[in-house]
Amino acid sequence: MNINQIESALSDIFNEPLKDGEQRKIVFWVDKDKEFIEDVEHLTIDGVKLYTLTDRNQFQVKYLLEEEGPSSSYLIYTNVELGVEDNWLADTVFYSKTFYADRISLILSELQIDPSLRAMVKKYERFFNNKDRFRKFSALNVESYSEGMIELSIMSVLCNVKTSDFEEVLKTVLMDTLDDDENKYLALMEKFFDIEVFWSYVSNHYGYDRDQKSLKTLFIHLVVTAFSQSVGEDKIYELNDFISSRNKTNAVVFIDHWMHHKTDFVLFNEYAEIAEQEIQLSNIINNLPIDTFKQTDIFPYIDRAIIIYIANGLVTQLEDYEEYTKLIKLRRAKHYYNQFASIYEALYYTVKIHEFYNHHRQGIPQSRAIDMYQAYVNEYYLMDTYYRKFYVAYDLESNHDLLKKLKTLVEDLYTNWYIGELSSHWSQAVDSEMTQDWSLPGVKNQQNFYSSYIDSKIRHGERVFVIVSDAMRYEIGVELADRLNTETMGVCDVETLIGVVPSITKLGMPSLLPHKEIDIDINGRVFVDGKDSSGLENRRKIIESKVADSIAVHFQDVLSMNKAGRRETFKGKKLIYIYHDTIDAMGDKASTEIYTFNAVETSLNQLYDLVKIIRDDLSGTNVFITADHGFLYQRDALEESDKVGKDLDSAIEVKRRYILSKEQREVSGQLAFNLSSVIKNEGQLTAYLPKATLRNKMQGSGINFVHGGASLQEVVVPLLAFKNKRTGQKGAKAIKKVDIKLTNTTRKITNSIFNLEFFQTEKVEDKIIPRTVVIYMADEEGNVISNEETIIGDRSFDNPTDRTFKLRFILKSIPYDRTKTYFLTVRDTETGIVVEKVPFNINLGIVSDFDF
Repeated sequence: MNINQIESALSDIFNEPLKDGEQRKIVFWVDKDKEFIEDVEHLTIDGVKLYTLTDRNQFQVKYLLEEEGPSSSYLIYTNVELGVEDNWLADTVFYSKTFYADRISLILSELQIDPSLRAMVKKYERFFNNKDRFRKFSALNVESYSEGMIELSIMSVLCNVKTSDFEEVLKTVLMDTLDDDENKYLALMEKFFDIEVFWSYVSNHYGYDRDQKSLKTLFIHLVVTAFSQSVGEDKIYELNDFISSRNKTNAVVFIDHWMHHKTDFVLFNEYAEIAEQEIQLSNIINNLPIDTFKQTDIFPYIDRAIIIYIANGLVTQLEDYEEYTKLIKLRRAKHYYNQFASIYEALYYTVKIHEFYNHHRQGIPQSRAIDMYQAYVNEYYLMDTYYRKFYVAYDLESNHDLLKKLKTLVEDLYTNWYIGELSSHWSQAVDSEMTQDWSLPGVKNQQNFYSSYIDSKIRHGERVFVIVSDAMRYEIGVELADRLNTETMGVCDVETLIGVVPSITKLGMPSLLPHKEIDIDINGRVFVDGKDSSGLENRRKIIESKVADSIAVHFQDVLSMNKAGRRETFKGKKLIYIYHDTIDAMGDKASTEIYTFNAVETSLNQLYDLVKIIRDDLSGTNVFITADHGFLYQRDALEESDKVGKDLDSAIEVKRRYILSKEQREVSGQLAFNLSSVIKNEGQLTAYLPKATLRNKMQGSGINFVHGGASLQEVVVPLLAFKNKRTGQKGAKAIKKVDIKLTNTTRKITNSIFNLEFFQTEKVEDKIIPRTVVIYMADEEGNVISNEETIIGDRSFDNPTDRTFKLRFILKSIPYDRTKTYFLTVRDTETGIVVEKVPFNINLGIVSDFDF
């Protein structure tokens, strides 16, 4: 403001109407920096007397105002602070108006900063001489200013941080770039602040003291200091220059908060990879025992080292399978797991395959057909699941050299050992027991599905849904049933049917329909009670001919309808067949068979969604899920020895896994089945199925995914019976997550580094599902003051000891008020809801960086 503007502003003040009880105007003009000391004597305001106040005439001015001129209006100009202490005019100032004309005074007044901090504001006057920066500074809503708070607030504004928080300031600076010359926030501090003050804050908070400072070495300092608190400083003495000598816990919490930020972690990961290369972390880690670093997750190389450790153990046949499994499960709760999730999954299922082999290293024994069938249903099927899950993970990282080595191990055990022995012994049992009568004691035939499970329910007026999933083999059905039992209130039982031979769609699908007889004509067409059964439309007609209020639809049609459309379509229908074909549609084509296992994952989701639709939109309670057949699939290319010559002069139909012929004789490499126990067989057909997992030699590709034979994977057909339960119904169990509870009884923290134990209260089983939580310490305002730790509560052990977790927490190096309450906070990661807050007192005394 110039003197004319000041004169105008003062005139406006003096011309304001008198308030109640006010008889005159007294204005104290404070010009602390003496900017207008030479101009004030030329100031003229009508009806106002001007007087100058110094530090020597306070009493005189008091006398003037109160005794000599009690009714006159006065402008008192002064360069002194109008404080309360030792001020004769304190009461007069209180009921008068104070006027500031200089920018600094106006800033102090508007922000309600104590005048004693004038020099600090004056130092950064250039910062405040900008309306936008001033507005942002004011918006921080600081309750009480100090020199440090002004500095911190200026840095926060320059870094566009919404609160006065140096942790956020530093993170913002680092996230821009680690190149000091290109960092825009350092440039702003150089221009509008004091860059040395910034570096002093870095030093005070994080112990970073270097003659040559840089953002890059600062970042390395922070991550190495944090890393040292996990592995022990003595283990990484080569990096001592990067380890702080004080306030180490601040570095731990700073890095932890950055890593756990929902978006900022991406850039942190990039920086961490740069840092680990700079410090040549691999050379250090590779010389340390794995127990030293298995709990830490500052650097991505930690996970690489653990993955390599497990993979090397498998390759060199070190049978520490339990340790490998624990390591993989431990890493799931760590920062970089998602980055390596596919590799860890592939490793996990490689370990499971090796465990299975180790358990059966004496071989899969030759036994009776029924015993082998039951052994497959009870246990052997797991190997098919592990193999499938391995390749689901493998396909996401198929170019990774390590996974290629694992693939060799997996194929050796699955294809060369498991499939080889199992299929060979099963073929021998079938050859001696089942070629003339395709049945097993105690196991229902697929052809009896409708008469055994559906017919009586329909006759009793019940409504039944049947989902037929093409090529859903037994192990897939088990996985689906487990999910339905876990994630819905319904009950899903699993049993098996022995599927028809040949295990093909055109025979398996009709076998599931209501019928009296099934037959195959000389052209290979399948008829149900004399009606052509090929295709959805023909099957619909067959169903409707048996049950009037029935319908057959494709699953995609159901999924594409809205709720009202579904209710209208199925209104009044008592029998509903839904056909699903995602697996077979993918596997049965040479160009897409490699995606078979991915199709299985998709199918599991689709089938689960179908059951939910039936339950929620259609109020269905009886749902049967089954298949027409299973399948064989191996990833590696087949050898010539895996194929067999057809060696038949004439045949009705020839495919990879079966031949239909009117000839009846022994054929090398083939099992000859009398089909009279499967179909009516007026044509006296014989089905020739290659032994074990052999394929018939044929032109063309599409040889890895096959069905039609008699292997266990092809003919063990799952039958899932899902019975929906509603809340309040007898036998209904509500789905609940496990609880994670703190077991420590003390509620006082005396060290900045401390351990706490937690307990998963129930084991994961039917209707009791896993819960993942993140745990941290927070103050009364909810500010996080420690690192964050994650617990994945999915343990299914009976022994409570096996459901305990020990976590290590590190507090920020900040002052703690022993009279205040702090909270151990447990937050569900799926819902974001805080499920528990445990009150604690923190009394650290003088201890800060040592864990006794």
